[in-house]
Amino acid sequence: MLRASLGPNHSGGVGLPTYGRARGRAVGPGPAPVSGGADPGLAASIAIPALCQIDAVPLAAMIRRREVSACEVMAAYLDHIEAANPRVNAIVSLRPRAELLTEAEEADRAVARGDSLGPLHGLPQAIKDLAATKGLRTTLGSPLFADQVPETDAIFVARMRAAGAIIIGKTNVPEFGYGSNSYNPVFGLTRNAWDPSRVGGGSSGGAAVALATRMLPVADGGDMGGSLRNPAAFNNVFGFRPSQGRVPADTPDPFYGQMAVEGPMGRSVRDVAMLLSVQAGYAPRAPLSLDDPGFRFEDRLAEGTGALRCGWLGDLGGHLPFEPGVLELCTGALDLFRQMGGTVEEARVDFDPERLWRAFVTLRQQSIGGRHDAAWRDLAQRPLLKPEALWEIEGSHRLTALDVYKAGLDRGAWYKTFTALFERFDVLLIPSAQVFPFEAGINWPAEINGRRMDSYHRWMEVVVGATMAGCPAISVPAGFDSRGLPMGLQIIGPPRGDLRVLQAAARYEAVYPWIDRLPTWLDAVPGRPGG
Repeated sequence: MLRASLGPNHSGGVGLPTYGRARGRAVGPGPAPVSGGADPGLAASIAIPALCQIDAVPLAAMIRRREVSACEVMAAYLDHIEAANPRVNAIVSLRPRAELLTEAEEADRAVARGDSLGPLHGLPQAIKDLAATKGLRTTLGSPLFADQVPETDAIFVARMRAAGAIIIGKTNVPEFGYGSNSYNPVFGLTRNAWDPSRVGGGSSGGAAVALATRMLPVADGGDMGGSLRNPAAFNNVFGFRPSQGRVPADTPDPFYGQMAVEGPMGRSVRDVAMLLSVQAGYAPRAPLSLDDPGFRFEDRLAEGTGALRCGWLGDLGGHLPFEPGVLELCTGALDLFRQMGGTVEEARVDFDPERLWRAFVTLRQQSIGGRHDAAWRDLAQRPLLKPEALWEIEGSHRLTALDVYKAGLDRGAWYKTFTALFERFDVLLIPSAQVFPFEAGINWPAEINGRRMDSYHRWMEVVVGATMAGCPAISVPAGFDSRGLPMGLQIIGPPRGDLRVLQAAARYEAVYPWIDRLPTWLDAVPGRPGG
């Protein structure tokens, strides 16, 4: 079984993280202090309304059966957001209460009329603040777009509206979504659900924290470098990166922007599968999108009953550094797959991880650099770009066409090597992050276990394998360290094997012992109402 080197001072237990601030001429921009966001003070606990404890699928069913009204659900969530959001700053651009209750009343009238109702009918939903929402401020966390109000919805947002969701606001992100720490100069920092003195992850950090604190029943996100998986791991929820093309995205560069995908997050695998069913399917505006699978993912979760052959990737033969305790938690979680009747064996990838990383950086820089080049060339706008964006843009200026071509070849070679593992294994397993949630005020870890990070996103290298192969991957909760900080485990499947991954995650969820655990500053009645 592959293990990371834990360093000369590691005694075998869960140690404290080694973080620092980049100095000198590091490859990436050094971390700088962040500011803004919520007050982490935990003077009093907050009671969660009963309706906010119910998972999305059963809650929507209760609305359709008229066991509860959409107005009651909306009021409960808005009350809870008012109480809980100031501590974590997860939801931003919240719409006026009166407007939202009016829309909830219309949802109730639709139920009374016997209208055909979608799976999200009457559920409050806040959209990640990178996705266009018609008539609702979409800032990208950037002062350049602080007042932007789109005239159309992103494809998946339009599908969520059509399924009955009531859009209440947005969820917070890093500026432009760059980095796995959700802070920006427009709204400030999103804090961790389990310890608000620490970060909530990113780039779908607002979504994950809102789920973990029960301020949303289900949530959307996006993922290039772990932006669904990292915050899910940091907040003890589920974050699913679908297969490339599964959820259509109308990006400006649809043919080259293939590493980032949209996807669902949830407090249960069933909720994740339901939202994926809403989001997925071919769209003419997205030429690389996949056809509708012809079934609803949530309806087929129980079909995956065979013994799972699991491949454990660990630290990629010592290449990846981990904070002490991460690998221990994740290897402990492997026992749950054995309890399910599965097998877990070491999986070795015959590919240089450094070659893969350099290809990822090149392809990411050429995409991001092209997207922001006009702002960089505008001397009035350039100072408003975050250092991480400048690093990406200026890195793209040094690339040649041959560099990009070779990176594409490397990605193709990785795809063939990585996907060949699925001839031996049903799923592959690897931690979702290399560190536990770190202290607010640090933008990104400059070191992990004594190893220096050479860019602002190197500390999330563990997620790159699935991204570069276009494989579906879900982060499932793996447990908590001695400080009560959560960690996640990735379950990765073959390309277009989304159902296989969700079925494996559903079986894991059924035996995971901490699925109903709540942050200590939140109070709820025992159990999972309405499940």
